Amino acid sequence: MNGLQIRQIAARLRGRWPVPHGPGRGFSRLRTRLAVLYAGLFGLILTLVAVAVFLATSASAQRQVRAELEASGTVFDRIWSLRSDQMRQGASLLARDFGFRAAVATEDTATVVSAMENLRSRLELDEAFILTADGRLLGDESGALSDRAEALLDALYTDENAAGVLVVGDQPYQMVAAPILAPDLRGWVVFAARLDAPQMRQLEALAAIPLTAAVRRQTDGTWRGETGDLSASEIAGITATLKDRERAVRVMRTQGLRSLAVVKTLPALIPGDRTVLVLSYPLRLALAPYYALMAWLAALGFAGLCIMAGGSWMLAASLARPIADLDLAAQRLSRGEDAHVDEAGDDEIGRLAASFNTMADEIRERERRILHMAMHDSETGLPNRLALEQALDLAGRAPTGGDVYVAVVGIERFAHIRNAIGYRLAGDMVQKIGERLQATAPHGHAARVSSEALGLILGSADAETALVEAGQLLDLLQSPISVEGETIDVELTLGLAPLEDQASALAVDRANIALDQARAARAKVAAFDAAAYGDPSASLALMSRMLGAIESGHMLLHHQPKFDLRAGQVNAVESLIRWRREDGGLIRPDLFIPMAEETGHIRALTDWVITQAIEDQGVLLDQGHDLAFSVNVSGRLLGDSDFADFALSAAAKARGRLCFEITETAVIENPDLALKIIDRFAEAGIEISIDDFGSGLSSLAYLKQIRGHELKIDRALVSGLADSRRDALIVRSTIDLAHGLGMKVVAEGVETEAVFALLGALGCDSAQGYLIAKPMTLEALGGFLADEALRTRQSA
Repeated sequence: MNGLQIRQIAARLRGRWPVPHGPGRGFSRLRTRLAVLYAGLFGLILTLVAVAVFLATSASAQRQVRAELEASGTVFDRIWSLRSDQMRQGASLLARDFGFRAAVATEDTATVVSAMENLRSRLELDEAFILTADGRLLGDESGALSDRAEALLDALYTDENAAGVLVVGDQPYQMVAAPILAPDLRGWVVFAARLDAPQMRQLEALAAIPLTAAVRRQTDGTWRGETGDLSASEIAGITATLKDRERAVRVMRTQGLRSLAVVKTLPALIPGDRTVLVLSYPLRLALAPYYALMAWLAALGFAGLCIMAGGSWMLAASLARPIADLDLAAQRLSRGEDAHVDEAGDDEIGRLAASFNTMADEIRERERRILHMAMHDSETGLPNRLALEQALDLAGRAPTGGDVYVAVVGIERFAHIRNAIGYRLAGDMVQKIGERLQATAPHGHAARVSSEALGLILGSADAETALVEAGQLLDLLQSPISVEGETIDVELTLGLAPLEDQASALAVDRANIALDQARAARAKVAAFDAAAYGDPSASLALMSRMLGAIESGHMLLHHQPKFDLRAGQVNAVESLIRWRREDGGLIRPDLFIPMAEETGHIRALTDWVITQAIEDQGVLLDQGHDLAFSVNVSGRLLGDSDFADFALSAAAKARGRLCFEITETAVIENPDLALKIIDRFAEAGIEISIDDFGSGLSSLAYLKQIRGHELKIDRALVSGLADSRRDALIVRSTIDLAHGLGMKVVAEGVETEAVFALLGALGCDSAQGYLIAKPMTLEALGGFLADEALRTRQSA
């Protein structure tokens, strides 16, 4: 198991039990969170209980106060009724007295006032007067009633025995009236008692609770009392009472206190007057008997909360400690350290700790196996390239007193040996060679670096000594190998490279390159030759510049004429790509075309050449020159169907004949796919030319299968034609063979008149070479063709 997997396991543990280790993590610690959670839940329950108790107590207190207020309101009604009856009896008795009626009839004011004053004193009334039928007031010495005499007269004419509240000035009065008949109606005897503070105190004294009684009146649209204007809450309560019924219990603010109040509408003597009685009791006083109980409940709740918080903290600590230990162990495990949790018990945490310990042991064992697999070859059990590179790193850092080298020993013809004896025995053979290599160099750290190569670390004083020691080592390894009773002769080659700048991977790569260089030179031992290998980065940079040159227009075509020996004129050209540097110089094609083939950039290059050749052909046609254009196609593109589609699409736009020149060796490397694509080209009217024929090992069997139109004899045969009878015989035979297959023959590299004449005598169809013309630009080709046409007409 790698480090990433271990970190993922640790992350899962932390995600399931988020307990960061170490002090000072605050609320993110599990212990704190559990303690706060338990204490918070207990506190919430206590709060809900306290709220429920308070609401129940408050409701009970309000019910008691409401009942007392209702009872007090009933008492007030009774007192009001009794006092009204008392005043009405006194007024009626006086109004029926014969002497009093006679005094009223004779307008004996002194007698009338004296009689009324005597009765008022006996009844302990505040006001007593007579309102005559014509609206005059007798006995109102102060004249306070004069403003309301007319309204009072109207009320009494409506109801002769009217009773109710009359507001005189700012003072409300309880009034009753009795008519005076002598025998006609002469007026009314009116008795009145103030509804003032002393009267309210008497009423308050009759109540079972210390309530507050007050009469409120509406004057000029404003509700007033003896102490001034009323509060908004009290006005709202009175207004609501007047709207729905004559008596109601309201919660309002009276005298700055939130109170429960009974609001009772008092009967008005004069219509339009509004007076109410307000009996209020502060809720604070109603709840006062319960404050001690609530205080005790609060103290008990706080003590319980403290006990609960302490117990929760200890419980959380006992739960969080093993989980924190698991977290620390998981972190150690994620860092690759040894991790073990000591946690006993049969509960979930104990079982989790046991499972973690088992998992940690299995991870360590699995990591050991994975590490062994990562550092060893699975087929042979030998250390692999990664193990060799790590050993190289250690060797490079260790002081040895000399240089460190990497030797890569290659097994020659390994593929043939493996096919002969099988994969299993081939693996056994490699393993025995590796064991022999390790035994020969005990401190060399032998490893398998590829299927057919083994690596070894060597220490030596200098490069020359290292090369000698490598040769001696190779001699010791050359003896036959016995595998399951079979003796196998092995041939080994060794490549050597120094370790430089602690670049172990680069040293192994260079040793492999040295092995390839040794095989190429047919040597047994070779050291890495940087000059022969070249600079891959420079090659890649060259390809990048080449693609940029295509886009920027620094690529151009040169065209080399082909002379028709039978017609005696130029009838075709071969288009050759040239790369012009920014300074005007040219980069040789042999520098970038092979590299383009190796890196896969040949497709872009060939696409551009085909497109440009077709365009140049059209230019020459406009000038009156109908020539076939030949383009070289790399053998690596013959297996690319996309390229074939592009080439066919481009050829369809050509205005003249188009020919693709393909090397014979390219066809042999990819016979099936290449032949199919060549057939597609031929069917589309594109001529096929087999280029460089005779430069390699020509195969007549493949030559027979190709639908070729033209065969180009390589310059290697043409150049010695005048001097070598053998070359002349080969060329003649090739010409006859091509003609027999229905193909024309073009000879390349024609540079002398003697060769030119011999080719004509041998029946060659066309010649191409410096004798005819060198490759030239399109403008130069136009001039050349004009001169050539002029010479043809003059010779004719």
